[in-house]
Amino acid sequence: MQDLRVTLVQANQVWENPDANYENYIQLLDGVETDLILLPEMFHTCFSMNLELAGDYEGSAAVQWLKELSASKNAAIYTSLMVKDGEQHFNRGVFITPTGDITTYDKRKTFGLAKEDEYFASGTDTTIVSYKDWKLNLQICYDLRFPEIARNKISNQSPIYDVLLYVANWPQKRSLHWKTLLRARAIENQCFVVGVNRVGTDGNGFEYSGDSRLVDALGQEHLLEKGIEMTKTFVMKKSELGIIREKLPFLKDT
Repeated sequence: MQDLRVTLVQANQVWENPDANYENYIQLLDGVETDLILLPEMFHTCFSMNLELAGDYEGSAAVQWLKELSASKNAAIYTSLMVKDGEQHFNRGVFITPTGDITTYDKRKTFGLAKEDEYFASGTDTTIVSYKDWKLNLQICYDLRFPEIARNKISNQSPIYDVLLYVANWPQKRSLHWKTLLRARAIENQCFVVGVNRVGTDGNGFEYSGDSRLVDALGQEHLLEKGIEMTKTFVMKKSELGIIREKLPFLKDT
């Protein structure tokens, strides 16, 4: 069973400035060796409703930049970005491997409080990626509040996924919700949960504390420092996850 190194990039994103954000990620990832990198939601624009920043998904310069970064770091990357696809716009998650393979996930729960639902269409499908013998369930920010779309279960005698990945722009004033829900998703689904959130202040004046973390299947947390722009790598052990599931076979009762 292969362990998986996962790197959380808790960035102070620059409002609606892709080039500045690209450069910042390069600096934050300097010298990092890992298997999987998570960048915050809408990684190169911040959580903006400015659809002029949403390039066509086909031929997207932002996706090409992520592909080049993935190849140079020899690591998969998961994040989201705003895109135009046909006549609709999406907050689209992209999981990119070093070989250039891309799996997409369109955010299923658009954030009505910020009127995201008025600008972006909602996705309809669960997306689970297989990578290095791990099954990774892709999620974005507000999805976290809806446990029904993340419900793990047994199929063919094994759980359908091992890790929930959340990339977010989650405001500081609701940080207690963020921390509590991440832990709940890990315990109820007997999986690792990785949540990456930004820090700093966005163009609308909302403050972000980060509070990025990895939570194991027992609810034990491994944290990044609150409010600080930083990068940190953790190791997820598949053998430890298997032991927990064997000793506490709760998923078979779902």
